[in-house]
Amino acid sequence: MTAAELRCNWRVSAPSTRAKPTPSESLPSPAANHELELARRSFSERAWERAFVHFWAAAQMEPCELELDDLEQAAVAAALTGRDTEFLGALERVHAAALAAGVPRRAARAALWSLMRLTALGEQARASGWLVRLRRLAEAAGGDSVEHCYLQVPLAFAALARGEVVEAERVATTAAALADRLAEPDMQVFTRSLAGRALLRQAKTHDGLALLDECMLSVTAGRASPMISALVYCTVIASCHEVYAFDRAREWTNALSAWCDAQPDLVAFRGTCMVHRAEIARLSGDWLRAAEQAARASNGVPGHQNPDAMGDAYYELGELHRLRGELEAAERAYIHAVRLGREPHPGIALLRAAQGQTEAAHHGLKRALAEARTALARAKLLPAAVEILLAVGEHDDALARCHELEQIAAELATDALAALAAQARAALFLHAGDAQAALGPLRRAFFLWQRIGAPYAAAKVRVELARACDALGDGAGALLERDAARAVFAELGATLDLAAVEPAATLRANAHGLSDRELQVLRLVATGSTNKTIASELCLSEKTVDRHVSNIFGKLGVSSRAAATAFAYEHGLISA
Repeated sequence: MTAAELRCNWRVSAPSTRAKPTPSESLPSPAANHELELARRSFSERAWERAFVHFWAAAQMEPCELELDDLEQAAVAAALTGRDTEFLGALERVHAAALAAGVPRRAARAALWSLMRLTALGEQARASGWLVRLRRLAEAAGGDSVEHCYLQVPLAFAALARGEVVEAERVATTAAALADRLAEPDMQVFTRSLAGRALLRQAKTHDGLALLDECMLSVTAGRASPMISALVYCTVIASCHEVYAFDRAREWTNALSAWCDAQPDLVAFRGTCMVHRAEIARLSGDWLRAAEQAARASNGVPGHQNPDAMGDAYYELGELHRLRGELEAAERAYIHAVRLGREPHPGIALLRAAQGQTEAAHHGLKRALAEARTALARAKLLPAAVEILLAVGEHDDALARCHELEQIAAELATDALAALAAQARAALFLHAGDAQAALGPLRRAFFLWQRIGAPYAAAKVRVELARACDALGDGAGALLERDAARAVFAELGATLDLAAVEPAATLRANAHGLSDRELQVLRLVATGSTNKTIASELCLSEKTVDRHVSNIFGKLGVSSRAAATAFAYEHGLISA
């Protein structure tokens, strides 16, 4: 059946409410009435699949034409169960019937939903047509109308897409004030969520997050319709991730999870919800749950394939595989993410570094940074850029990127960005041989990651603290920091990190003739470190490291760093 045929199968009567038919009208059959009653009851229970099935069944019966209230509910049920064709077809019928019934505000609402969904699907020509219809209705109703309020939503979205965040905030705030005067709860919440996102993109973090929190209070209290609730959940959580407000992202993701779980039939937003769950679980150290959620989301929700959510899920799988030292699996996941349109950096650059391909990592990140125009987009790349620039010996560029990261962190004022900026500054100090100066930013970064509840990130800082303590002659302090980090890495399954901090004494058995120092060097080679980076890590000259690497190759009978790494894992020279 074609999309056009499906749209034709939604029949709608002109009256806008369930008024009694005149004697000249055909009454619905008892079977149709039964289907409608089941549909209405299912809708009130938020059993979206049953509601859609019964509405659809009723619409096929003769004589039966759905009334406007029923058809609007059928459209919502179609949307929430991922049936785009039926959703858009129903909205076309709602629009026409609402105009015929003299209720233009309902026609405008149908136009808004059609416009937004078509835009998300990339059907710009049809979306443009609906924008013209919506604009016409708004102009006819005047500036102090619900129709005019609806029109502001796509205008605010368009301003955000163009990067005109001040204009987006103005439009959304004006629309919110109008929604307040008209007592339209859906628009009150939705327009404020757009204004909050625009504020965040202006680095007005406190005000933006406060506005989003207010929106979420309304949503979690059930004051918004299901469609608006789903959209606001996604807007708020994505906005929190953008500015690294992980504490709020975790709180609202838990709320979204509960909301989704209470509606098993919900399809349209479930993939996005699973990706958010995976991201928060990874940050919180629950890598098994993160992998389970990301794997489910990467397959897509049956009947509703969302390429954006699937791309994000594959990227998340890539991150998890990389952190667990499963480098080939990580590469495959990043490739899938790219095929779905997801930018693979910084993850794939860090993978290349772990594979010993630091130049490839450097050039990939350089390209990604050149394309990243906004502060938020650049903030995602800068921590990895500092790390990799130091690995390839580009100290001045690393310093510049660190300074840029610190400026963004100061503007956005969120704990995670502050921690990342402090780590970057400490890395520069350590690279320059100033371990004493590195201690302050490292202690701050550790405190912030602990407060956020990010055990892996905190353990990584502890490794750097151990390095600084070693350089300052505090071997006992270094041992304590490494032991604490090792326990976290072991629990999480972060094999490469665990290998890098494993004491040489535990690796001496069957060491194939390698000295303790050579085992140390081999562990760092296996993490993808260059000879220059290893020299800095172990406080040796680069020439000495070159000699150690040459000796390792000779003793193991290999001719490349990759082969040495594979041999080490295969023969238990480093922890797997």
